[in-house]
Amino acid sequence: MSFNGKTEGGVMKGPAPGPDPQPLTDDLEEPEAQVESEDAKAEKRLARLHELYGATWDGPDDPNDPYNWPEWRKVSISLIFSVGQLVTLMSASIVAAALGNISRDLGIGATTGQITLSIYFLGLGIGPFFIAALCEMNGRKNIWIYSNLWYCLWNALCPVGMSQVLMIIARLLAATGAGAGVVLTGPVMADMYHAKDRGRSLAIASFLPYLGPALGPIVGGVVVQLIDWPWLFWIVSIFDAFITLLGVIIIKESYTPVLLRRKAAAQSDQPASPALSPAKWAFWHDFFSRLSTYLRRPVRLLVRRPIIQVISLILGLNFGIYTFVLSSFATLWIDRYGESSLIGSLHYISLSIGFCISAQIGSRIMDIIYRRLRDRPQNKGEGRPEFRVPYMIPGVLFIPAGLFWYGWSAEYRIHWVMVDVGALIFTCGSSILSQAMLAYVLDLFGDQGASANAATRLLTLAFLFVALGFPIPLGLWVWGEKLRALGKRSHEDT
Repeated sequence: MSFNGKTEGGVMKGPAPGPDPQPLTDDLEEPEAQVESEDAKAEKRLARLHELYGATWDGPDDPNDPYNWPEWRKVSISLIFSVGQLVTLMSASIVAAALGNISRDLGIGATTGQITLSIYFLGLGIGPFFIAALCEMNGRKNIWIYSNLWYCLWNALCPVGMSQVLMIIARLLAATGAGAGVVLTGPVMADMYHAKDRGRSLAIASFLPYLGPALGPIVGGVVVQLIDWPWLFWIVSIFDAFITLLGVIIIKESYTPVLLRRKAAAQSDQPASPALSPAKWAFWHDFFSRLSTYLRRPVRLLVRRPIIQVISLILGLNFGIYTFVLSSFATLWIDRYGESSLIGSLHYISLSIGFCISAQIGSRIMDIIYRRLRDRPQNKGEGRPEFRVPYMIPGVLFIPAGLFWYGWSAEYRIHWVMVDVGALIFTCGSSILSQAMLAYVLDLFGDQGASANAATRLLTLAFLFVALGFPIPLGLWVWGEKLRALGKRSHEDT
């Protein structure tokens, strides 16, 4: 392997690179595909890493390269991310079974009660922007740990004082920390697995999170019937704190740019800077400038890359429909079928079955389709993101079919099995579409996968605004006179 300049141990001899040697340019275009052997591809990758970060791996088989980690380590890290995401996603639906009790104890109406449920999804849309920026600056592990601790804190504060204001604000802030699992799981899998194994890696990481829609309401129903509903939040926070502690021990940093920056700094000839040196002050002085650059990256991607606009629109519509279905699922069984909260929560199992089918079976089908298209003679062994598109077709068909089946069965109060089958088909299609879109984004943007993933969630916020903003006119109609009276006397005195 040849490089421009003298190297030693995979590190370029010369001036030590700065804290952020990666060029922060607006050019995020993927390199044009070239037909070459596997060895030539590996050599080219190492040379590119050396050029960008001032260091590279010691060879294609370097055990420090996350691609070459043993399978047990990859699976262990995947399971920690999977369980962590399960816990945080359970919070989205765990309050559904207790929504009536929460509304009664907090003295809020049905509309505000729905906001306490739906506001969590708004936080899941906001959090990824900051998490993606910070993880591309400083790595995956630390950001994941701090985000989970942030989630534990605010989730535990939700029921404190029985305050409706604190409940809504804390749910929103807890969800911003919970967004770490949503935005980092896919990029971490891409750090450790090649594109040809993308589906298998996502199957490992997504198996447990997709149980969240079922486990959340079931756990919520049990807690509501046995103990007070505040323990819903405290139990989940305690469990997530335990998972975070395991993550501190098991998870290793997997983001290649950060690993190579550390390698370059460790093996450079320049001595380490004292804690209060001008170089350290300059780093922190420049921190917020670099952070703003990374925060703008998802917006630039959305504005300048039409492919992101299309993906964002599809995912936003898909997520918006799923949110509407989830918010009405609990009340359907209680109000229309006359079931108890606990029995009604068992129907969420149908949602998880649909998710698990797509995650464990569909993901392997996606890999098979990708490999067969890649190995065709005309493609000459070169993979492309478009090879994920055929797998999207069943998802596009299952979503409307499942919605029709689910809505028609519930409208005419047909046997509950028919309603659950429709929900299963819908969630299976929704998961297939999301899974294929995530794989497409990771194939396309590589190291910028976290920013691209955050960019695809921008339009999700628009659909959530419709869901959350629709009650505003109703609220003004009911409480408008009281709101107008607030502060009126002090204004007249002035």
